[in-house]
Amino acid sequence: MPSAEITRKTGETDIQLILKTDGNGTSKITTGCGFLDHMLTLFAKHGRFDLELTCKGDTEVDYHHSVEDVGICLGKAFRLALGNCAGIARYGSMLLPMDEALVLCAVDVSGRACLVCNLEIPAQKVGDFDTELVEEFLTAFVREAAITLHVRQLNGKNSHHIIEAVFKALARALAIAVTVDAARAGEIPSTKGVLV
Repeated sequence: MPSAEITRKTGETDIQLILKTDGNGTSKITTGCGFLDHMLTLFAKHGRFDLELTCKGDTEVDYHHSVEDVGICLGKAFRLALGNCAGIARYGSMLLPMDEALVLCAVDVSGRACLVCNLEIPAQKVGDFDTELVEEFLTAFVREAAITLHVRQLNGKNSHHIIEAVFKALARALAIAVTVDAARAGEIPSTKGVLV
């Protein structure tokens, strides 16, 4: 079972994370930010990733360091769990509706970090969560996972719905991309013979 354990301790955060990419969608998440916990729980459930995560961060400042560092750790965990990516589908996409919101996520587990993010989140905050942190999370995740990710908001007025659609669509697209394709067992999904 592809899995990874990540520990990261800095002057701003202390994170422990365990990921299984072909799990059942079970999660136990405590980041100190209720909204981020909610989004990561949805991410685990919809990707069928098993995820255990604790983050103790400097939330008395704000959630920036916690959100970014959780993105870093989750990205590292995916990269470590997938290894050389032999046999995976590599590509995945999802067009996901969440009430009035509609978000497209397309993923290439390419070995190259690239984020193209087109979101127009109307509110600056959802609860006490700064909505600009969604892109900070995605940037950190993509950089460490070494994937290409396109996120495009096609519709949406409710900020909570838009962000929820992003996390669910990302989970579904990633789940497709990291699925082992029996027809490609042991094969690196690139004509170069390596994903870097």
